Amino acid sequence: MITDGVRVDGRKLDELRPTKIEVGVLERADGSAYLEVGGNKIIAGVYGPRESYIRRLLEPNTGVIRCRYNMAPFSVDDRKRPGPDRRSSEISKITADALRPSLMLENYPRSMVDVFIEVIEAEGGTRCAGITAASVALADAGIPMTDIVVACAAGKVDGEIVLDLSEKEDKEGEADLPIAIMPRTGEVTLLQSDGNLSEEEFSKALDLAIDGCMQISEIQKEALKNKYLESME
Repeated sequence: MITDGVRVDGRKLDELRPTKIEVGVLERADGSAYLEVGGNKIIAGVYGPRESYIRRLLEPNTGVIRCRYNMAPFSVDDRKRPGPDRRSSEISKITADALRPSLMLENYPRSMVDVFIEVIEAEGGTRCAGITAASVALADAGIPMTDIVVACAAGKVDGEIVLDLSEKEDKEGEADLPIAIMPRTGEVTLLQSDGNLSEEEFSKALDLAIDGCMQISEIQKEALKNKYLESME
């Protein structure tokens, strides 16, 4: 899949897929974002903070974030069975865990923030793309945040460490390392590893993924700035 340092889709080893973010795409949500990364198309919507009637989920001294990640049946080549499955439940949980450190939920005790992530088309790396879109949607909702979380993955393909794996690279590669960070402090809020990496390869993949996050962070900030510049015109 890699020939003379060029990947199957024409990218260099350290090159991101084309990325686009739009803010405020859903009128009825408190905050929303649309994201494209390569062939991924994802919408995130945020509702809250608001009072929840599910008392067992409420905390007396802080708010609670709840995430729902879902892949549409038509998002993949082989039609996906509608509804939640083990993978979507796992990604929903790790997304909430990745976003929570950035949110000042202590300002909203006994409240709930609901985040919905809908994958319309999938082409590898949807968990990272979902976290990236959801964080922008949370900022659009006006929820106080210490930083905007951004996620990206690196991995190993044909023995080479590469950035932002495509679906083919993810399926046929030797390793995948998705991370999420808060760029201002560098705090890592998500780190997963699948496959075999030596200590040197792990360190190189981690550095590459962090560099990818920093690049995507600039796209996040530009998208939010454009939204609010438009609203002032």
